[in-house]
Amino acid sequence: MIDIQQATELVLASARSFGTEKVPLQECLGRILAQDMAADRDFPPFHRVTMDGIAILGEAYESGLRTFPLQGTQAAGAPQLSLNDKAGALEVMTGAMLPAGADTVIRYEDVKIEHGQATIVEGAAVKTGQNVHLQGTDRRQSDIIVKAGAPLSPAELGVAATVGLSHLYVQRMPRAVIVSTGDELVPVSAAPAPYQIRTSNAYTIQAALRQWGAAAELLHISDELEATRAELKRCLQAYDFILLSGGVSKGKFDYVPAALTDLGVKKHLHKVKQRPGKPFWFGELPGQCTVFALPGNPVSSFMCTQRYVGPWLRKCLGQPAFPGAFAMLDRDFHFRPDLTYFLQVRLYSDAESGRLMASPVEGKGSGDLANLADADAFLELPRGQDTFPKGGVYPVYRYR
Repeated sequence: MIDIQQATELVLASARSFGTEKVPLQECLGRILAQDMAADRDFPPFHRVTMDGIAILGEAYESGLRTFPLQGTQAAGAPQLSLNDKAGALEVMTGAMLPAGADTVIRYEDVKIEHGQATIVEGAAVKTGQNVHLQGTDRRQSDIIVKAGAPLSPAELGVAATVGLSHLYVQRMPRAVIVSTGDELVPVSAAPAPYQIRTSNAYTIQAALRQWGAAAELLHISDELEATRAELKRCLQAYDFILLSGGVSKGKFDYVPAALTDLGVKKHLHKVKQRPGKPFWFGELPGQCTVFALPGNPVSSFMCTQRYVGPWLRKCLGQPAFPGAFAMLDRDFHFRPDLTYFLQVRLYSDAESGRLMASPVEGKGSGDLANLADADAFLELPRGQDTFPKGGVYPVYRYR
């Protein structure tokens, strides 16, 4: 049995890239950009009007003019007009090109328009160049706006659309399958017998992967060695990584470790000094498939997904494995065994300090799936101490 730091190092050491793929812009949310995004022209591409009003030449105002005959209207989306009379004005709309010959925009609230003339009202503050967004002040043509490796949020997708990218190259997500084991499991739609339970771990893990942008197929294997070996052999050839739920402890029908060994999968670790999730198994078929064999208890399975699978996937995609999130305990907590403990907590922000606070939500063990619905995250409490005082700050893994 190894400690959590060793386990983390072994898991992350197996991370690898799965290449890139070209994806329609509408399907890129949450993906990792695999190309630089450059401006295809200046931003903004012209001197842009930022207020509805009139456009004038600033030196005319500075010379003492306060009334300007209107020469027309510059609409947004229309070709550029010209201010032919330096003492005149053009009405302009927000987003329009600044008319040639003009350099200043005075908003409608500061002018009075009558009989084809615009008069600046007394007390209005006017400064040459105001209310104009100058061409190229945000970015110049060919400037890199978003670098490869950036997670794609709505902001980056808006940039992509602006520079004319209808498709983007993104990091390819690995092909995944979630394999549940155990004859006690029945489908969600079934009415379980008193000695059976509905399968749930597979759906929990699948949903976690979906939060990270990865899709996964579902498969169930019965408690039989040959069936386990045959299905795992197929999965090792068809998928980039496998997530197994159950069958990794020392029970009489826990065939997963033996089957994986028979198929040439190299075991990197089995059992970690942690609670929940002590029976966690991890290995790989080098260069072909990575295997996470998670404990069957639902809280253990879910915690290992958050603590090991998520960081591994992020590193595969070129991202920091751990987001660097921390939370502060809002009361004393005690845990005696010499194990890293993943405490279920509810998170909230302290109104005065702005700190992220963690309030313990203790359940009834690693089989208490319902308790996950009462919490928001796991707080990682290190081994080597049994008292964790109020105000202590620890890594946090949030799942909502």
